[in-house]
Amino acid sequence: MCALPVGAPDCRPPLIRLVALVALACVQMSAQAQQEADQSPLKLIATPKLQEGLEATQLESAPTFLFGDTLTGRTDLETIVQGNAEMRKPGTVIKADRLEYYAPDDLARATGNVRINRNGNVFEGPALELKVEAFEGTFESPQYRFLQNGAHGDASKAVFLDESRTVVYGATYTTCRRKPGPDWVPEWVLRAADIEFDSGEDVGIAHGAYLHFMDVPILPVPAISFPLSDARKSGVMPPTIGLGDVNGTEVSVPYYWNIAPNRDATVTPTVMTARGVTVAGEFRYLEPTYSGVVRGNYMPADKLRSADRWGATLNQTGTLGADLGNAAYALNLNRVSDDNYWSDFASIGALTSRTLANDAVTTWSRSGYTVTGRALRWQTLQSSTSVITPPYDLTQLNVLRSQLNDRGFDWSVQGDLSQFESDRALTLQPNAQRMYGLAQVSRPFIAPEGFVTPKLQLHTSVYQFDSAISTGNRSADSTVPTFSLDSGLVFERDTGWNGRAMTQTLEPRLFYVRTPYRNQSYLPNYDTAASDFNFASIFTENAYVGHDKISDNNLATFGLTTRFLDAQTGEQLARFGVAQRYRFEDQRVTLSPAAEPALAGWSDILLGAGVNVSRQWGFDSTVQYNPLTSQSSRATVGARYTPSPYRVLNAAYRFQRSVSEQIDVSWQWPLNDLWGDAGSAAVPGGGLGEGRYYGVGRLNYSLNENRMVDTLLGVEYDAGCWLARVVIGRVQTSASSSTSSIKFELEFVGFTRVGVSPLQALKSNISRYQNLREPGGSKNSRFSNYE
Repeated sequence: MCALPVGAPDCRPPLIRLVALVALACVQMSAQAQQEADQSPLKLIATPKLQEGLEATQLESAPTFLFGDTLTGRTDLETIVQGNAEMRKPGTVIKADRLEYYAPDDLARATGNVRINRNGNVFEGPALELKVEAFEGTFESPQYRFLQNGAHGDASKAVFLDESRTVVYGATYTTCRRKPGPDWVPEWVLRAADIEFDSGEDVGIAHGAYLHFMDVPILPVPAISFPLSDARKSGVMPPTIGLGDVNGTEVSVPYYWNIAPNRDATVTPTVMTARGVTVAGEFRYLEPTYSGVVRGNYMPADKLRSADRWGATLNQTGTLGADLGNAAYALNLNRVSDDNYWSDFASIGALTSRTLANDAVTTWSRSGYTVTGRALRWQTLQSSTSVITPPYDLTQLNVLRSQLNDRGFDWSVQGDLSQFESDRALTLQPNAQRMYGLAQVSRPFIAPEGFVTPKLQLHTSVYQFDSAISTGNRSADSTVPTFSLDSGLVFERDTGWNGRAMTQTLEPRLFYVRTPYRNQSYLPNYDTAASDFNFASIFTENAYVGHDKISDNNLATFGLTTRFLDAQTGEQLARFGVAQRYRFEDQRVTLSPAAEPALAGWSDILLGAGVNVSRQWGFDSTVQYNPLTSQSSRATVGARYTPSPYRVLNAAYRFQRSVSEQIDVSWQWPLNDLWGDAGSAAVPGGGLGEGRYYGVGRLNYSLNENRMVDTLLGVEYDAGCWLARVVIGRVQTSASSSTSSIKFELEFVGFTRVGVSPLQALKSNISRYQNLREPGGSKNSRFSNYE
């Protein structure tokens, strides 16, 4: 064995030297492989270094940095920075020409072009004195700008109370974007004796204020709160004013109370010059096991009715606890003081119907069992000039046992006990207890290329009446069996159109149902109605919905559907379908003796088509065609064009022979397009840019009556920091009467709204309507305004 000093010749035998060289080569190759592995692409990992807010312990330990052209001072006493002075600590940046910092008092004094950035909110002015840690101090003659909503203003003085609260005196506030020039005046501005900004609650509170619009004071506001972001806030909301020929002038001043993140309330007192004072309230709540809304309205001593008036509604859903299984309930309660409430207080939207439901439903389910209990009571508002037939009050218990794929079979057994009660003088048929049972079993045979499903049903019902029916008995029963066979095939092929790869399907379907005739003409009708004739109902066993009448059937339904699907995404681009029934025997069971039964032979043909040419164009239609008369019995044709945000055009044609024929058109469209101004790219929830007009409306015209049924016409204007909406509406309530309304609203973006809002009317009448300022958009971060 030999020692090898550095630089000495190798004295080892040749074989040992060879083994050593091989080992060294292996080590070098392993090291090279490891180095190559270490040079694999880097992966980003989550880090808290740019978190929106720092923890209290991090803030306490964070250092304070001072920069500038020259720094002088004494250690742990004071520091003076001259020229381009800057102080930095987490969340706060102070810049000035001169900055003095006194460490024992944590006091900073800044003069000359002072700028302070606190979590993105900026104040600028000539002089600042501030206790940095507590964030307490004063700012002389500041100008300010807030990050979340872009609002800005100026004041004679600002007082920082703490890190989240600031009071400004002799202040202005606006969200209008500042434009170049010394003579610029915002289109709207709030001028107040003082405004308190609370960034923790995202709310501003102004006192002794006037709202100026186009440099004209339009609204005195002795005290008002307004949002600094899209977050909910408590405070008085802007008043609404309405005019009517019955109630007179109406003035409402709502107050919103943000109780908690999951609870809020709104109280709205209203003065009606012809009636008196009414107070409306709404309470919303969202709890772990239940949620709902309560609304109420109370008017003491109505001048026109000489009585107290009130209305109340409750909607709540919830669960009943895990110990009870999957148990849930739903409440829908509505009550009013008198029969005239629905017409006198039409603004209470939930209570304008003449039949008010009071409905309580509970359900329980476990292991294929479902039990449902229901109690339904109606308040029917009658009129001396218009008497309506009241609905039946219902008490119901329903039990269902079902099982899917039980050795290949799907089956269910259902039992129901119901009590029907109403005013017999108006319903003209007895009250009753009804018990029915429905058993059904099917055996689906399903494969990729198609399916076959035979099915058996047995429906039986037993009645007990409170008086004799036409047969002279106070009881009755009925049992009806049904057999059906549903089958279909699916064929596919590759195709294309205009260079786009597609898959086309061809789906023939055959449905047969046999229900023998059972005489049910003597049975009253409590909850049964005829099904609409469409592509869903044409493949069902019963022509009626409900359990008092089961239609006799011996018919076959033939259907054929073809679809065009995007080969890459599976998106349906087009659908075309046709279906027709052939009845082997005349139908004999009808809902009433006066109803005409369906006759043997071919039914009307259903034709349907839906085409999505692109994401901008959509087309959908259904036609019911009678081959005997070579005429269509019913038709609905609709089209939609949405080329870009805030541009939508809807058109529909609806026809029912001998009943109605209507054309319905609705739209939202930038009027600036008419003179070639397409606007800027759409900002989500922010419109197409300022200085733009939008036409909105809906026209529903009856061709068979040659008159307009519903009319809604309006114009919206987006000025950037404020919006204006004017909407005129007219609704035909009968052949000889109609109601008209005009709604005007000014929305000062990021602050408040004044007038009567037409937004709900626009959303309900124009499909795919978009509000020019949708709340809840993207939130700014303090890093959005980082210095």
